[in-house]
Amino acid sequence: MTTRETTDGAGAVAGLLLAAGGGRRLGGRPKALLPHRGRPLVEHAVRVLREGGCARVHVVLGARAEEVRARAALAGCVLVDNPGWEEGMGTSLRAGLDSLAGTGARAALVALVDQPGIGPEAVARVLAAYEGEESLASAAYEGVRGHPVLFGAAHWAGIATTALGDQGARAYLKEHKPAISLVECGDVARPFDIDTEADLAHLE
Repeated sequence: MTTRETTDGAGAVAGLLLAAGGGRRLGGRPKALLPHRGRPLVEHAVRVLREGGCARVHVVLGARAEEVRARAALAGCVLVDNPGWEEGMGTSLRAGLDSLAGTGARAALVALVDQPGIGPEAVARVLAAYEGEESLASAAYEGVRGHPVLFGAAHWAGIATTALGDQGARAYLKEHKPAISLVECGDVARPFDIDTEADLAHLE
């Protein structure tokens, strides 16, 4: 039985949504709770992962986590609390990967809650690059690496040791650049972030 035969399908890859940020440059409004199409932004991001092919979705929460749990419809998701969220994205990535240990997931497809311009099409393209636990793939926009990013389970321990501060997996990806499969998504997605008051114009 080939690797592809044993790993094809959504079950092997878990969606991992990083949604812990406190929105410091947005006046302290947690990004997960920003309104988008009448609902909290975190709901939109979860739907994108599911529609893109991730049957299992883990969501890392931090800022005002209890309020997010109360206001957002996240049934079926595994909600992961990150008490160290203020230290940066790296803590959320580590918490999310830790939550996948022992679940049977063989890869994590990591997305950020504050990128509503990235839809199911981009998720599906990156998901299709999965071939096994050694897989390392990333969406690219005009050749520039972006999100979502797919990490095979063989990379999780290495990522966890380098995911510090706000850089997440940046150092690990730089070190392993030759191994990354870049998946062009610029024709189906826009990789902007919701970081400042001006960026709120991207929300509906």
